[in-house]
Amino acid sequence: MSRAKSGGVPRLPVLPVHDGLVVFPNQALPLYVGRPASLRAAEAAMERDRLLLVVAQQNQDTTDVDPEPGALYRVGCLCRVLQLVPLPDEAIRLVVEGLERVRVTRYHRGAACLEAHVALLGEPVAAVAPEDVVRERALVRSVREAFEEICELGKAVPPEVVGHLLSLEEPDRLVNQMIPHLGAPVEAKQRLLETLVVSDALLHLRLLLEREAEVLRIEREIENQVRREVSDSQKEYILRERLKAIQSELGQLGSDDVANFREAIATRGLSEEATEKANKELARLEHIPPSSPESVVIRTYLEALLELPWNERTTDSLDIAAAEGILEEDHHGLRDVKERIIEFLAVRQLRQQAKGPILCFVGPPGVGKTSIGKSIARAMGRKFVRVSLGGVRDEAEIRGHRRTYIGSLPGRIIQTLRQVGVKNPVFMLDEVDKIGTDFRGDPAAALLEALDPEQNNQFSDHYLEVRFDLSEVMFLLTANLLDTIPPPLLDRMEVIEFAGYIEDEKLAIARDYLLPKQLAEHGLSGAQLTCTDPALLAIMRGYTREAGVRNLDRTIARVCRKVAREVAAGRASSQRVGRSRLEPLLGPPRYVPGHEKEQRDTIGVAAGLAYTATGGSLLAIEVGVVPGSGELRLTGRLGEVMKESAQAALTYVRSRAERLGINTDIKQVDLHIHVPEGATPKDGPSAGVTMTVALASALAARPVRREVAMTGEITLRGRVLPVGGIRDKVLAAYRHEMSAVILPEDNRSDLQEVPTRVRRALTIHFVRHIDEVLELALATSTGDATGG
Repeated sequence: MSRAKSGGVPRLPVLPVHDGLVVFPNQALPLYVGRPASLRAAEAAMERDRLLLVVAQQNQDTTDVDPEPGALYRVGCLCRVLQLVPLPDEAIRLVVEGLERVRVTRYHRGAACLEAHVALLGEPVAAVAPEDVVRERALVRSVREAFEEICELGKAVPPEVVGHLLSLEEPDRLVNQMIPHLGAPVEAKQRLLETLVVSDALLHLRLLLEREAEVLRIEREIENQVRREVSDSQKEYILRERLKAIQSELGQLGSDDVANFREAIATRGLSEEATEKANKELARLEHIPPSSPESVVIRTYLEALLELPWNERTTDSLDIAAAEGILEEDHHGLRDVKERIIEFLAVRQLRQQAKGPILCFVGPPGVGKTSIGKSIARAMGRKFVRVSLGGVRDEAEIRGHRRTYIGSLPGRIIQTLRQVGVKNPVFMLDEVDKIGTDFRGDPAAALLEALDPEQNNQFSDHYLEVRFDLSEVMFLLTANLLDTIPPPLLDRMEVIEFAGYIEDEKLAIARDYLLPKQLAEHGLSGAQLTCTDPALLAIMRGYTREAGVRNLDRTIARVCRKVAREVAAGRASSQRVGRSRLEPLLGPPRYVPGHEKEQRDTIGVAAGLAYTATGGSLLAIEVGVVPGSGELRLTGRLGEVMKESAQAALTYVRSRAERLGINTDIKQVDLHIHVPEGATPKDGPSAGVTMTVALASALAARPVRREVAMTGEITLRGRVLPVGGIRDKVLAAYRHEMSAVILPEDNRSDLQEVPTRVRRALTIHFVRHIDEVLELALATSTGDATGG
């Protein structure tokens, strides 16, 4: 290796070290270098042959940027730089390997850093005489035993390092590698570095080990003595003082927090049961360490209990005229809902302690079930909260989790009341018909207590374990269908049905509510965009076909976006959207008026009326007759009830074959009943009448009048039984431009819910027997009829 020469003496860059560090040969250790002179020394070593003199400072307390030569020891360690890693803040990390002991003959201030002329001290002298060899081996064994003792006394040395040191055979390597693990002062380490006789070095190391062992023994004795002498009261006092200090640092529960909890319990107006429970939990909390998981559970529980609105409530606005004005301002129609709310306010005027009603709004999407809840809250001066129950399958979501683990929480009802901060809000439980059931329980059953006005004043949440009064809450529930709601839950609710809107209602809603809302949301004024009534009607007929107004709202928003783009680009300052402007803005119409209705009287095709979650719809039922063996085939994803209706219809038609003029031998043909839109599941008994008419038409080769729609359940004797959803079904017939509707006689009273304009536009026939239906629905002539 190449070395810089000065008068024949090697010259090395000097790296002074402090912090109690002395480097020995046979060591590889990291050094963190940050002083400018030390950085230059490391760079000089890397530019030469990676050799560096590492020498300790005599005064370890000084942090001089560049210590003077007089402040350094004269014996150091020649090291090789194995690795240099740059660090942030212009520092570096060196990994050096100790090679040999050297003595500094002269320090020299170089151009870049402090340099030193050194002389090698050579290897430590080992024993040669037999008696000295025995003494040296004895010292090695003594050193190993002493090192094991200090490790047993609690010296923190990794087990793998202990094993390595105890396996070393060379005495000088044992000294060099064991000394860094002792808490010896720099002077003692430097003395060991300068000792060149192995036996002397071993003896000196043994003395250092004995001192270390003595210190550890004394520390252990002091600790044991303190434990024995401190009395129970003194120990508790000391621990409490330490606990206060730790809590103060971590921001955890202290005496002030306990006092705050106790004050809150006294002032929050808790029930007697809740007060007793809170005090009991607070007493437990005082004796549990803050680091314990149980402490977190209790604190969370107390916070939840104290943040509930035990006595906080809003004052109801009982001005009936003002409430009527707000409801009319926010929503068009919905007469039954508005009357029910006004009735409740009238009762509250007469009796202040009236219980909150449990109302269930049932109807197709987009008819305003959720939004009316907000209007009710505004009209009554109450806060409004909403919780969606769609897809909830865990009973604990309603009644809370028991406090058996850290992550337990109250149920949604209690959590929501805690957030809203009052005990009499308008509380909407959305999509109650979409609650599921699995191995975690039945959420619908958990709602029974909360939605029963006779017992919800003592509602019990599993998390709280105390009763909470829900009797002042006005619960509003929404659903698309009643079929999936369990009967016990449905029995606790007052059901108000929301039917689909007719065109006049939709037009008023679009003109007075939807269009102004979308103009505001898109930054347009009434002068920049005007939309005529014929255009709104064309949107309803050609681009939306629904019971509600949700898609109508989206379509109006599309028109507003198109116009906003033109205005923002400066291509137009205002636009008047008439019927002729819709196709350039929205594209071709999606629906052609009356396209679901047959264009001519057709054999084997009858128009039925169905009721779905989206409102009423027209349902075409087709029957095909082909040669065969009397088999009946059903397609269109029909449910079991609908399949049974088809069997009943076929049996009745076969029993009346001669009277209906059916000359075909039914045993020689196969019948195929198909309900279009096969991807949509269909079920229910109300298609029985329609299937009977379609079968009779196909077998008798008599066309069905295309303008007639029908619904009703059929029996084997031909009786027509009542069905549900009459209002929506009649509205569907009106929307699809049918001229006549056949309904069961027992549904005559349901016609009162149909708007007068619709009743006048349709010819409605009420029947008791299927023969009346066949007479009304089947044409007498087969001219111009197409085959089924």
